[in-house]
Amino acid sequence: MPKSPMPFFWYELMTTDLDAAEAFYTKVVGWTAQPFDKAPGMPRYIVMNVGERGVGGLMTIPEDAAKMGMPPAWLGYIHTRDVDAATASLEKAGGKVHRRPDDIPGVGRFAVVADPQGATFMFLQPNGPDQPIVPASTPGHIGWHELYTSDWKAAFDFYSDQFGWVDAGDFDMGPMGTYQTFTAGPESGGGIMNKPEQIPVPVWQFYFNVPAIDAATKRVTDNGGKILMGPMEVPGGSWVVQCQDPQGAHFALMAPVR
Repeated sequence: MPKSPMPFFWYELMTTDLDAAEAFYTKVVGWTAQPFDKAPGMPRYIVMNVGERGVGGLMTIPEDAAKMGMPPAWLGYIHTRDVDAATASLEKAGGKVHRRPDDIPGVGRFAVVADPQGATFMFLQPNGPDQPIVPASTPGHIGWHELYTSDWKAAFDFYSDQFGWVDAGDFDMGPMGTYQTFTAGPESGGGIMNKPEQIPVPVWQFYFNVPAIDAATKRVTDNGGKILMGPMEVPGGSWVVQCQDPQGAHFALMAPVR
């Protein structure tokens, strides 16, 4: 029996300057910031909202991770109903566990892990009911998930076997290789490709929806960010631009073709 897909459903920025990151993303993406104080003893955490719904969070890089040289980065959480079982299965399949399952009071149970090629992500078994699914193109939400890896086929097989992700077709990009697309349940999809040389290690990149790409690109540079690639039109009727925030975290913006 096919496994029910387990999608990314929460996104978290680890940064070196929490106040600056909050100011940058509220201006660039249009999120509204809300301090999170429901987990006693938890370091300062800022939830980024679209309307009344949270889509991601910002926090300072933990001290132990900073000592190991972790740079500012966006990380994604994959939804699971059993973190301990998902972590054990990942490890058996060749993945790595960076932090064993643990509880966040008032939030849920989580783990920090990596796929067999080394791309880091997290599991979360949230407390309470699931939130309603929103269309993938909803402004302020995450419209695409892109994995740069060292072996695209092995990576897709891993995520398919572990999390029920489904092949949505592949594209020949010439010298850049194959681009494997996938669906991870209703309104959740993305692509997997071998990383270019300038990306040092396998990593996930997330695309934030904005209404218009040119205006959003200008907001990035006006607020101290950098444009790394684009804007460019991609198959499927979207414009995308790959960016870096002032602290160095990579992200991307996505907007419909007008």
